[in-house]
Amino acid sequence: MRKKKVLVCGASGFIGRNMAETLARRDDFVVYGTYFKTPLAGHTGFEAIKADLTKEDEVAKVVKGMDIIIQAAATTSGAKDIVTKPYYHVTDNAVMNSLIFRSAYEHKVAHVVFFSCTVMYKSASLPAKETDFNANDDIFPAYFGVGWTKVYLEKMSEFYSRLGNNKYTVIRHSNIYGPHDKYDLERSHVFGATVTKVMTAPAGGKITVWGSGEEERDLLYISDLVDFVELALDKQQASFELFNAGSGSSISIKGLVQRIISASAKDITAHHDLSKPTIKTKLCLDITKAKKALGWQPGISLDEGIRKTLQWYERNYSKNDRRQQP
Repeated sequence: MRKKKVLVCGASGFIGRNMAETLARRDDFVVYGTYFKTPLAGHTGFEAIKADLTKEDEVAKVVKGMDIIIQAAATTSGAKDIVTKPYYHVTDNAVMNSLIFRSAYEHKVAHVVFFSCTVMYKSASLPAKETDFNANDDIFPAYFGVGWTKVYLEKMSEFYSRLGNNKYTVIRHSNIYGPHDKYDLERSHVFGATVTKVMTAPAGGKITVWGSGEEERDLLYISDLVDFVELALDKQQASFELFNAGSGSSISIKGLVQRIISASAKDITAHHDLSKPTIKTKLCLDITKAKKALGWQPGISLDEGIRKTLQWYERNYSKNDRRQQP
């Protein structure tokens, strides 16, 4: 039986790296992974290809001949850029995905997986269902640019799925964490930044957390997201599906920081800098649709995920590396 060719766009990134290395272990796949600015060092099991996915000719070269595309390439950053440079997430991502989707259609790629996000959902006390988003409602101001860009790309996915050459899976995933995430203080999200602060803090020291920590987030360990994608590839029948993928519960940032400190077994305290941005929202995802359609549910608890992440950090960052981190 011919092995399927899988292209993971953005294989030098957090989600893409984990996706490519896991899928490469399957006997029925041959996996290729793209990178651009960040060289792929120490990766296992897949062929790395350098490509600028904002250029039409380079997109066509990497897409041609593929059976599956996992679109994990994106311009991303943390809360600082979302607040101070909201345009940063819009232009390149719109161009990149438009070219990838069109090329996938032209080259008859059978299945495309697109990672969306959850910023289009309103803050709420109850878990958000896929149908809870209403395009007539405003998106939270700090997420206006990135949110509407994601909605546009979700609809573009549905548009191409209706033309007949491709099957599309759109995943509105919650905050993903785990190995190969960003662990610096300029580009990382709150989980990665907190891990770095905790692991580099001296005994008896103090770490600074942006904002009050009142906002609540749904957190999902990376291997659970990879499992989700594999199930979608194997089981999805419809030409287009949009799924939530999260833990189904939320934790405050303040509570998350304390859980990470506790798991580290270090004697340190947290100080909240109230002069820094706080996006005061609460969000967790209703994952009923994915459970029913794919038989998927998270397998890694938050405490286990934190432990696994700290163990990976210990193995991959020497004491010298930690001193050099910002």
